Amino acid sequence: MFHSRRTILTRSLAVPLIAAGVASLPTQSAQAADTSTLINGDFEADGTGTATPAGWSTNNAAGQSDASYTESGGHSGSYRLSHWSAAAYRVETYQHLSGLANGDYTLTAWVRSSGGQNSAYLALKATGRAEQRTDLPPTPNGAWIRLVTSVRVTNHQCTVSIVSDANAGNWINVDDVTLTPGSTGLAIRGADVSTLKKSEDYGGVYRYPGGIAADALTILRSAGMNYARLKVWVDPADGYNNKARVLTMAKRIKRLGMGLLIDFHYSDAWADPGKQNKPAAWASDSFAQLKADVYNHTYDVLHALKAQGTKADMVQIGNEINGGILWPDGRYDNWPGLAALLKSGADGAKAVSRSTQVVLHLAQGGDDSGARWFFDNVVSYGVPFDIIGLSYYGYWHGPLNDLQTTLDDVASRYSRPVFVAETAYAFTLDNDDALENSIATSSQLVAGYPATPAGQAANLRDIMNVIEAVPDSRGLGLFYWEPTWTAVTGNGWDPADPSSGDAWENQALFDYDDKALPAMRWFSHR
Repeated sequence: MFHSRRTILTRSLAVPLIAAGVASLPTQSAQAADTSTLINGDFEADGTGTATPAGWSTNNAAGQSDASYTESGGHSGSYRLSHWSAAAYRVETYQHLSGLANGDYTLTAWVRSSGGQNSAYLALKATGRAEQRTDLPPTPNGAWIRLVTSVRVTNHQCTVSIVSDANAGNWINVDDVTLTPGSTGLAIRGADVSTLKKSEDYGGVYRYPGGIAADALTILRSAGMNYARLKVWVDPADGYNNKARVLTMAKRIKRLGMGLLIDFHYSDAWADPGKQNKPAAWASDSFAQLKADVYNHTYDVLHALKAQGTKADMVQIGNEINGGILWPDGRYDNWPGLAALLKSGADGAKAVSRSTQVVLHLAQGGDDSGARWFFDNVVSYGVPFDIIGLSYYGYWHGPLNDLQTTLDDVASRYSRPVFVAETAYAFTLDNDDALENSIATSSQLVAGYPATPAGQAANLRDIMNVIEAVPDSRGLGLFYWEPTWTAVTGNGWDPADPSSGDAWENQALFDYDDKALPAMRWFSHR
């Protein structure tokens, strides 16, 4: 990914109505009897205005009017649970289940939220286990989001909770709550660290939150990062991100016990939806030779990695290939040519190792119809692939519900696991070099996520939660894009121009004092 400018996608906002007459609801809490099955998870048993729905119990802070109640406007039925009050409040709506068979259980719910709470989350609690929480994302467009969380039951009981610690006027809606056997989690909590070596060579420094300087990969690994992504250019002007540099970085990554994703751009510089330029060395080649170029280059890099004991675990055949690769031969409007080139890359990867997973990576993770069009053609032309990767930047690719729709649909439609191959968010709108940042104004931000360290962390958290909720455990995880690309003179965006600046430093996971930011902690997500 690199785009010096982006088109901002705007959406109309529709906030769900809060039922009138909340202040007249009864203030006492009620205790429901324990059961072995979740009761009234769709909140259809009571109608509107019930402070403690059938099957559920409610805890309110002392002296507060009830802020938990049912009202019309459900996700799939007529009613939903809401938390709201005209004054600051804290409320828990919960069920205690007993007589369960021991094992893993997953809580699933559809949610909406105003955002702005101190906290608002779903939780599962089991004796002897850490409470498992999933935070509700802000949904200012009024769209429902499906969330999950899971816990292991060892003493036949657990508690399902919906909790708000909120400011006056904050609200959440919850509906279609279920508890089923099974567990959730993310196998991949990764990052693209392609610019790291150049940053280090030009004096880049990285520190733990307390200020102690250390190797950036070690800092990321200690925060929970378990996978790294490296791009490969054919003959870049600055000599970075080529085969030799990737081999060196791969040793560091594997030494720390992390998985490795190799991202072939099939270019001498950035390849993305707006440009897929051939490497200079291939520019005059016939189409038959171009197919051989793709195969040989892919095989050569991956074979060298395997030979030095750092075999790639996954490989992208192209980067953000909505528009195809190696224009014009592999443009999106020439599917016979594009399919043949993609097959050459996949064949080269599998010739090195059958276990290396082939990824096809698109941008615009909120564009379900575009993803369908692309992968329907991929399937029709018989292009082999194992995994679907999607870039998702909330600034440009729509709200979280659009990401969820796309992830869910492509995972089901093509029976493949999915991951977010790129994402990032700003922790500040301030600049740390002379080049204007890609995200530079408040108008570019995603509603509900300020450009602060906390806003950056919440955005990453909520994207991970959406990926975790992909049905059938097909949501693998994500890669944060360039967390180490801090503003270091010489490490700019243009490999042919040493004076070019960095338009991304305000989206790194290290602040302007080189210290690790709070968002990095989400690499330890379950």
